[in-house]
Amino acid sequence: MRKVTVMDPCVGRVLVSEPFLMDSYFKRTVILLGEHGEDGTVGFILNKPTDLTLNDALEDFPPFDAPLYFGGPVQTDTIHFLHTLGKKLEGSKEIIPGIYWGGSLETLKLLIETRQVDKDEIRFFAGYSGWEPEQLDDEMKGRTWLISNGKKDFAFSDSPEELWGEVLRSMGSQYAILANFPENPSLN
Repeated sequence: MRKVTVMDPCVGRVLVSEPFLMDSYFKRTVILLGEHGEDGTVGFILNKPTDLTLNDALEDFPPFDAPLYFGGPVQTDTIHFLHTLGKKLEGSKEIIPGIYWGGSLETLKLLIETRQVDKDEIRFFAGYSGWEPEQLDDEMKGRTWLISNGKKDFAFSDSPEELWGEVLRSMGSQYAILANFPENPSLN
């Protein structure tokens, strides 16, 4: 049997909600961390697509039929994006190999207008998930979250509704059993 190691939260890791978390925002979520430090933590829920597209949310944006995801309950009137464009977008921050957060919005608009960006290279989020300094550490002590290394396949999953279980299974057999845990055990 493989030894279970406990990971600490840091940039590029994913938080996986434990199966008993019933919070309406975070139930069965996978959150990619973009910042974690003494000023707090910022991440994006990877598996909560909305019924909106980017152009539904941003009127002054070039036509781009990309889905909009719910990034978290903080500042839901802001748009954030993860991408694989790298340094094409000045000011972007690499958070896992090949996955970047943010960058110049004006440059992004130009790249979209000139058809240099494909929908599969970028993911947009309304809002973000945020924790005050030490708040996430307290939640970790309460076993609200499991932690795994982030992967490009997680950030750009084609099946967001299956991502929570997929990440748990990728963590090894001791976590794979949780992936099959019913959402509501009282209905079993």
